[in-house]
Amino acid sequence: MLAKIKSFCLTGLKGMAIDIEVDIVNGLPGIEMVGLPDTSIKESKERIRSAIRNSGYLFNPHKITVNLAPADIKKEGAMYDLPISIGILVATNQVDLGKFSDCLILGELALDGMLRHVKGILPILIEARSRGFDKFFVPKSCQQEASFVEGVQVWAFDDLHSVVQFLHTGEGQCVEVKDICQFISNYQEDVDFKYIKGQFAAKRALEIAASGGHNVLMSGPPGTGKTMLARCIPSILPDFTVAEALETTKIHSVAGMLSEDKGLVLTRPFRSPHHTASLVSLTGGGFNANPGEISLAHNGVLFLDELLEYPRQTIEILRQPLEDNKISISRALRRVEYPASFMLVASLNPCPCGFYGSINNTCKCTPSQIERYMSKLSGPMLDRIDLQIEVDNVSYEDLASKSEGETSCEIKKRVNRARKIQQERYKGKIFCNAKMTNQMVNHYCALDSTGDDLLKQAMQRLKLSARSFIRILKVARTIADLDASKDILSIHVSEALQYRSLDRQYWK
Repeated sequence: MLAKIKSFCLTGLKGMAIDIEVDIVNGLPGIEMVGLPDTSIKESKERIRSAIRNSGYLFNPHKITVNLAPADIKKEGAMYDLPISIGILVATNQVDLGKFSDCLILGELALDGMLRHVKGILPILIEARSRGFDKFFVPKSCQQEASFVEGVQVWAFDDLHSVVQFLHTGEGQCVEVKDICQFISNYQEDVDFKYIKGQFAAKRALEIAASGGHNVLMSGPPGTGKTMLARCIPSILPDFTVAEALETTKIHSVAGMLSEDKGLVLTRPFRSPHHTASLVSLTGGGFNANPGEISLAHNGVLFLDELLEYPRQTIEILRQPLEDNKISISRALRRVEYPASFMLVASLNPCPCGFYGSINNTCKCTPSQIERYMSKLSGPMLDRIDLQIEVDNVSYEDLASKSEGETSCEIKKRVNRARKIQQERYKGKIFCNAKMTNQMVNHYCALDSTGDDLLKQAMQRLKLSARSFIRILKVARTIADLDASKDILSIHVSEALQYRSLDRQYWK
């Protein structure tokens, strides 16, 4: 007898429906898998055989052919265990799909018939919903993740036996859909800017960066608080929108990094890979073309501490995603594209010893050593960093002060106000000023005559590139938004120009 079951496969964040055809005929006992299955699918025959028997159902010795269609698409993962098992039970007349024949079935089986968690449930449900599917069977451990998808009916099960019983009776509760906004708004950060002494100029720059989604580079001697400043950035980033939260969760789900008890990325991600991280771990790839740190930081922060300790090739690989907000992974049999719209935050020492330009310590490096050290960061890469700030030592008076600084909550209120202005301005096209196209910059970043003259003089004296010109206008637009100013004034341009310090110091 022939049975057909619906399932789904993902390539990156895109996917397509898979028809699992099970044919049982007389012949030498065995299960033959066709349709470009990977090793984990081929090994499922042993899991399926044991799971069916241990769940109390018959597994008669017949020749079983399982076809995963379309046959020219490679299928990966153990999520096809459950649909193949249901197909065998349907083909042997032990169960009838009935009104659930158009339902997508996903799940990995243990030998005793229990269902195990599978990766990528959220992107699968969202992608399948866009293709007209609205009924799903998933493992119980995926219930929390599935509860954040609206417009679908999802049934979650503990084991194979409970799935079969549901198909017999049709009695069972769908997974209740939860309000994403409630979960996001209840999240509290563990870090706070009030604990950072001094560094008022750096805090102001980071507030601007968070408001407009701008990239930041902090340069200064060791021990000045660059890393601590960077780790406090998530506490002032604007609240997640529902669209951003779902998009970020999809990437983490595909990577298998979602917590089963939460099922949702509650706050903007903060990724901080070590300087020994490989290119593949940063960009993504490997056997299954998994997302890397660049994509895992989507809608959040990618922090590179001690930037110049990273290999130059690793630093340069960031140039394309910083411009295109996506990363493409090409392999022999596939090409996967992941979103990568992140805020780059980096820190570096200004020289090998770390004390070049310090007011409290003397640099021992020669000019050639400093030049060789700083040459790891290319001009084109520096051009893509909107705010370049110098962080120096904190005075004793600031360190000994018992008073606390401005809290992250107070700063975040201003950031949210500025980001709301941007969302209303761009009406869903983009989320922040940093993502403006050149056409948008021409439309939304017009200067008055004073601001135009100021920027013209700066361009001539500093010999800034066209990209730097655009970045300065974007930063000035964000500063104007923080002041709730409709127009970009000369004071906004002047402050934006102050954040090109490394252009002046090292590369001219």
